Amino acid sequence: MKLFFISTLILGLSHFLYAQNLTITTSSGYVNATKHNNVYIYEDIPYAQPPIGNLRWKGPRHNKSTELIIPKEDNFCIQRPSNLGGAEGTNPIVGMEDCLYLDVFTPRGNFDEKLPVMFWIHGGGNTSGLKDLYDFSKMVKKHNVIVVRANYRLGPFGWFTHPAIQSFQEGDDKSSNFGTLDLIVALEWIKNNISNFGGDHNNVTIFGESAGGHNVLSLLASKRASGLFSKAISMSGYTTSISTADAYKPTKKSSTSNYSSSNVMKKLLEKNDIDSYAGISLIEKKRDMLLSISSEDFFQIYLERQTYEELPLLTSDGVVIPKIGLKNALSKKELVNNVPTIAGSNRDEVKLWLATARYFVDLDYSFIGSLLRIPKVKLIDYDSFEAFNFYRSSAWKIRGVDDPLRSLAKTGNKNLYAYRYDWDDHRRLVVADFKKLIGAAHATEIPLLTGNADLVGGYPLSDLIYPPSFSKRYTSKNMMQFWTHFAKTGSPGKSTNSIKWEAYSSKNGNSNFLVLDKKKHLKMEIEELSFKSLSKELMNDSRVNDLEKCVILLQMFTFVGNDLYDENIGNYPKKCLREESERFLKDNASFIEY
Repeated sequence: MKLFFISTLILGLSHFLYAQNLTITTSSGYVNATKHNNVYIYEDIPYAQPPIGNLRWKGPRHNKSTELIIPKEDNFCIQRPSNLGGAEGTNPIVGMEDCLYLDVFTPRGNFDEKLPVMFWIHGGGNTSGLKDLYDFSKMVKKHNVIVVRANYRLGPFGWFTHPAIQSFQEGDDKSSNFGTLDLIVALEWIKNNISNFGGDHNNVTIFGESAGGHNVLSLLASKRASGLFSKAISMSGYTTSISTADAYKPTKKSSTSNYSSSNVMKKLLEKNDIDSYAGISLIEKKRDMLLSISSEDFFQIYLERQTYEELPLLTSDGVVIPKIGLKNALSKKELVNNVPTIAGSNRDEVKLWLATARYFVDLDYSFIGSLLRIPKVKLIDYDSFEAFNFYRSSAWKIRGVDDPLRSLAKTGNKNLYAYRYDWDDHRRLVVADFKKLIGAAHATEIPLLTGNADLVGGYPLSDLIYPPSFSKRYTSKNMMQFWTHFAKTGSPGKSTNSIKWEAYSSKNGNSNFLVLDKKKHLKMEIEELSFKSLSKELMNDSRVNDLEKCVILLQMFTFVGNDLYDENIGNYPKKCLREESERFLKDNASFIEY
């Protein structure tokens, strides 16, 4: 009798929730909403089958279910723990392979009107990060849009090229870009299900920051994603891709070669006996080992990676990304998805990393800092710090904004917009001058776009860095307005004080962009920016010595993008030895843990 009563109560509650549009039926099962900040959130919907067992290193399979979806804790993808835009944890490895989940944020339970949909792709270098860090409730409520956020496979589980995998597979499974395919299948899930949440499946805007911005540009260049989105916003993105040959067995030394899959396989074979796999060829033994080894034992190989060593990630595999590579594909009309696009970067992109490098900063426990257990952060050489930031951040703008937009313009796309984020009204305190130390650094725009500072740790740290002010409110309000107006119409429109964001144009090396900043500084600007002009300016810059100049050039030409060193170093009149610059970076790869 008691069991019957409980079952009846649950059934009655389900009917009530369904009538209130708080229970939604999807292809993945039915899901209940929680209400937070007056927004309905449908959490942890499995948009694809778990990529485990024989589905490891295969394209994601659509998930079909009629069961109730139960939210899951810590369902982010495998990564090293990080308190900078990643998953925190005390173990050397956090996360799980069963991680292909998404959340839907809706402003109301009334679905009379189909709302624009914005699909958020988190950053983290495609090696870390998770959907749960980003709360778009405020933007959803204020601007009447739906936001979807998703996890996708990261690092070597998301991008991996080896004959023991691809040579046995066909179709999407032949790809190396499993993380990219995850995003594509998430978009397919949106197309098939979002109308149940009151969303318009014909009006989907993809937007993401850092690696998320890179993934936005990747989706623009992937015909596999054709028809799944109608607008795109790349925030601090870049266009790095690598050939499948170099991802497997590179012919020359590079930042990714130590972790090519052939080198990883050598390390795995040193630790694992594959002779027990009897009666099959060597390559089949390697395949069986790769598919049966635990995720922890496989990922253990990558824990030894140094800060200056990178992983081969996005490949020009000819399945998801064209063989000519991401950067080149963006200029080919027959290869790109032609949609209205925004691309932008931050004025001080790299300060976030420079401010942790022992080469630039030191910690000093002042009297007040000792009481608060907060060290005072001192810049060792402010001029050098600013010079490294200027040239590297300017190079990021060239690689992640100007080059992609010029390429897209060549395809006939006239609905293009550029920005540079300059807002830096952080506090100046005894423990640190955050305005100098952080400025308009990488990812610092996200709390203003979301209207939520939990990303930087929440109160009180968020108020130390992001003090309440008219300046902050104005910039935040206008960023939300620009992004959502673009999602609704394909144009970012005007600011609250009628500054129009004009379409991107580039003539004679001059490009225009909107400066995103406080009220008196928000405006359209035009500048000439190129590797050639930066090299000439660096030559005469007295803030850094000759070796530091060569190191800056190496970083400009090789970081956040493909290696362009050989084709650009000739623009610098003095001689630089690449090996000497690389040795400098290795010798000074020590970072402070705050």
